[in-house]
Amino acid sequence: MNDAIAGSEIRLHKNTPLQDRFVLAGFSAFALILSACGLATWAESGFAQAIAALVALVVGVLMMSHAAFSADELWTIALDTIVVEKKRPLGQPRIQFIRREEISEIRIDRDKANPACFRLALQLNSGERLTSPPLPEITHVRETTAQIAEQLGVVDIDPPENPLDATNAEMKLGEPVRPAIGRDIRIITLIIAGLCTIPYAYKFWNGLPLAIGEIIFLIAGPVIGFLFFRYAHMSAGSFWIVRQGELHVERLSRDGQPSVDTITGGDVDTIAMERDSKTEEERYVVRINLLSKQKFLSPGIGTRDETREVLAEIALRLGIAPERVRR
Repeated sequence: MNDAIAGSEIRLHKNTPLQDRFVLAGFSAFALILSACGLATWAESGFAQAIAALVALVVGVLMMSHAAFSADELWTIALDTIVVEKKRPLGQPRIQFIRREEISEIRIDRDKANPACFRLALQLNSGERLTSPPLPEITHVRETTAQIAEQLGVVDIDPPENPLDATNAEMKLGEPVRPAIGRDIRIITLIIAGLCTIPYAYKFWNGLPLAIGEIIFLIAGPVIGFLFFRYAHMSAGSFWIVRQGELHVERLSRDGQPSVDTITGGDVDTIAMERDSKTEEERYVVRINLLSKQKFLSPGIGTRDETREVLAEIALRLGIAPERVRR
């Protein structure tokens, strides 16, 4: 475990770096300047420009308030006590002491937006609900939960299922691939292709000329549609099952037939992490380069720290030499 567990205490923290606050404040200032310029010329600008200025004003205010007033949070879980400390750049720290007898319910919740994130949720006798910062080390959620239960004298905290937990005999990344996904994409591709032919059929029937853009699309459209149809099954992605000593990568072939690649530590040239190109969010994947020059990308995992923990556990299970691990 990392420094989130020191001695007999467990620490859960959420911090917004000062650099990120400055960047957010800079964007908010830019948005506020744009809105001020738009509102200053309200009478001359059109209705759309005025709405855009108001939207920029709201966005700028929200971003500025988050940069200036969002709290850094630290939960310290000691014997029968939880200390919740919140600090803001402006204002005094707020410290709340919670005794075990003040808590009516304790559970571990899985974040709906980020399945690789787990939080401690408390229901107090006063009716107040508190949710902690994320639990450290996504691969040790069950271990951390057991330590929290021990500190608070509770025996019935059951964390939600965590396919990435190191205590599992099998670590699972992603969802099992299903041929139905490819079939759905092929059906949608055919429907769109059919709808696209309607304007051409109308012009052909009435003897109307085609515009330059329509001629270009008439040439490129079938090629794009063929590629979507041909590789529809491969868009289902992959499903990784990590066992002790081997990794199974389940995928679909272009024809929709399931295929499994088995990777051992001796097959691996390097293992690293990289930004997930399929999403604009800060989400990372594990990349494995084989000695045979094949490359495998895992399903999206989570943040940089979460992905680094999963990468370390995969490297440990496969027995990959440290010099081949790129963190």
